[in-house]
Amino acid sequence: MNATIASTIDGLRDDYIAAVKRLVAIPSVYQEDDSGKPFGKPIDDCLNETLKLCHELGFAIYKDHKGYYGYAEIGNGEQVIGVLGHLDVVPTGELSAWHSNPFEPEIRDGRLYGRGTQDDKGPTLAAIYAVKALLDSGVTLNKRIRFIFGTDEETLWRCIDRYLEKEEAPQCGFTPDSAFPLIHAEKMLIQSWLHGDGDDLVALDCGGALNAVPEMAKYEGPLWEELAAKLDELGFDFTADDAEVVVFGKAAHSAASDTKGVNAITRLCMAMRQIGVTHPAVRFIAEQVGQDANAKEIFGPVEDVSGRLTFNVAQLAINEESSKVGIDIRVPVTFSKDNFDSDMLAVAEQYGLRYEEFDVLPSLYMPAESPVIKILMKAYQEVSGDDESLPMTSGGATYARAIPNCVAFGAIFPGRDKVEHMPNEYLIIDDMLKAMNVYANAIYQLQGVEL
Repeated sequence: MNATIASTIDGLRDDYIAAVKRLVAIPSVYQEDDSGKPFGKPIDDCLNETLKLCHELGFAIYKDHKGYYGYAEIGNGEQVIGVLGHLDVVPTGELSAWHSNPFEPEIRDGRLYGRGTQDDKGPTLAAIYAVKALLDSGVTLNKRIRFIFGTDEETLWRCIDRYLEKEEAPQCGFTPDSAFPLIHAEKMLIQSWLHGDGDDLVALDCGGALNAVPEMAKYEGPLWEELAAKLDELGFDFTADDAEVVVFGKAAHSAASDTKGVNAITRLCMAMRQIGVTHPAVRFIAEQVGQDANAKEIFGPVEDVSGRLTFNVAQLAINEESSKVGIDIRVPVTFSKDNFDSDMLAVAEQYGLRYEEFDVLPSLYMPAESPVIKILMKAYQEVSGDDESLPMTSGGATYARAIPNCVAFGAIFPGRDKVEHMPNEYLIIDDMLKAMNVYANAIYQLQGVEL
């Protein structure tokens, strides 16, 4: 890595931190409001502020007239290297679990805390400042570098779909939305609903984002004392007082629901079933899922090079008229969608539930020997000195699926915790400076390749 570029990156440290704080302070969670913006005013505000920041850094900027996406571009040439990041963030969950306000970024012990620091504002800005460092070091860009800013990544990807309808697709690129060294295979993502009848005795409204393991599930009603006794017997974490029971789990990204998450909804349903609740949605969750986030009861053991199938019960709502279960499933790359559909439909019918797909993203697989992967791996190895880590697979769904020759590339280093979607989300400042060096090296090397 060029010593001048590395020194320039060190000099951008304070500017980078200020930029991350600037964007994290905007609570860019999806909402339906009367602003006329496709995903709510806060997300639109964050897109505007990001484009303003890029303009200050010398990039040409563009915003979709409907507000679905924006991009910032610099460099010359016909070919485009795309860097795809997203500005929307998941909800904060219970604020009591945070040690500081998630939208008032705070530095503690070399870490910058706040919602979106790791997913994905901090890494996206690291890539932007990497290009800034190249330019400040006198590097001439013979390809255009286009930063594409998505605003709907945590829900339905309507932003990137519109971008691809309206704009040119880069010839290659990466998304700084995962881990180093890089992800060359991503599981299929299926988000879906199970619809059923209502219940005049059991009322529940639990969960949040479909791609997050619910950390809390609350029941309020006449069964509370019996439910509390059963939860205590099962050894589950909960509180109970004055007809209200709150079950606690551990938040995590849905892709890591089987390794890092503890699902509060499934624990609540297991206890409710054991005290005699027979509502079909409760029975389905307790009997078919329980504490097995791989859902082997439904599908059997499903695992391949990309890992195991994961099954996250993210939402549960029951009222007098209807019931609804929200599910996020990550399907290994070699598992047939037809087999998945037949198993899922059969178990839904068994409980009298109607299955509805909400969103499906196909799997991604890019051979480790492909030219782009070789360049990115070389750039990572030269900066990190890590010659042992290999291209990885993931259950996460990133924008890498959106364009050809694209993979998820950083920004979390091996051995570091991935804390996206969790309370007290943070980035490690020194690591992000190191990631800037990786990104600068990668973009510099991609300049010399015919795409």
